Amino acid sequence: MGNFDDLALAVASFGGNNRVILDDLGKPSIMVGVPKMKYSDIITGGTQETLPWWVMEGVEKNVIWVSKYLNCVVNDRAYSLPMKDPKCYIDFDTALKCCRNKGEGWHLNQNGVFAALALWSEKNGTIPRGNTNWDAAYEKAWERGVNTYIDGSHGGGRTATGSGPVTWNHDHTAAGIADLCGDCWEWVSGARVVNGEIQIIPYGNAMKSDCSMGPDSTEWKAIMPNGTLVEPGTAGTLKIDRTSASDATLRINTGVTTQTTDSNDTSTPFKDTKAVSGVTIPKILIAAGFFPADGQSAPGRFWARNNGERLPFRGSSFYNTSNGGVAALSLDSARSIVSSDVSFRSAFVE
Repeated sequence: MGNFDDLALAVASFGGNNRVILDDLGKPSIMVGVPKMKYSDIITGGTQETLPWWVMEGVEKNVIWVSKYLNCVVNDRAYSLPMKDPKCYIDFDTALKCCRNKGEGWHLNQNGVFAALALWSEKNGTIPRGNTNWDAAYEKAWERGVNTYIDGSHGGGRTATGSGPVTWNHDHTAAGIADLCGDCWEWVSGARVVNGEIQIIPYGNAMKSDCSMGPDSTEWKAIMPNGTLVEPGTAGTLKIDRTSASDATLRINTGVTTQTTDSNDTSTPFKDTKAVSGVTIPKILIAAGFFPADGQSAPGRFWARNNGERLPFRGSSFYNTSNGGVAALSLDSARSIVSSDVSFRSAFVE
């Protein structure tokens, strides 16, 4: 236990919300406790309702423990440890399995929790920078991480987990969650689009070990403009659209969408995402990180395709430069994609 005690003591020095949590094999991960949030914590003028991502089977969870670092994988299990090369070349279903393999309560970090952390950071003036420019921050080139992988001829690529300055943490302190911006895109659970229709897993049910997020799962629900969750395919649900076949500007619509193709993305800076005239945007869509809050300015581009099933990864990667940022969202890939710049992070709930 000596080594564990030493690690726990070192982690405690980051702050009271940092903790070592062991998995089913007794192996440690460094986690950050994220207390349950209300809409008002992330959206100016938001209500006092608890965000749904902290509610599982009708019970509000006081805290969700989120990996401090992008994960590495050992024995088919995900681990949050510093100064590691993030696990890449991993598809959505494998990332989900590596989290659940750790035991009850472990899960792939929810889309809504990632979005809440990004919105909280903006509201509190600590928008994190990160490795968005080949080992360095695009906005502040002197902010650099320790290289772990060189991509092509650029002389840079992935950086070791947590190796950047505290401005790469979500709260700009040593206690924060590292690398939500840049380094690697992150698979997140509980959200997708199917032929443009935005679908989520209700509440925090994506944290359940038996929650099915397969292509044909009946747990997926679509969203109406009033925020009601309904069966996919219901008339009038919220969809990702483009203005026209010749204009790739992204919009939120409720009608027939102009289809993209695998070689033809819809794309716009996330903060500039709009709704088609007459379409109301509910607060749950903002809290899920699919639509900007009023005045949102965090950098990052929003890419999407509305043909077939598309699963999100968030936060941008080492090569996105001016398009990178914590608000970046990619909804243009199938669940099977693997890449040198797509990773993930696990989370844990008691």
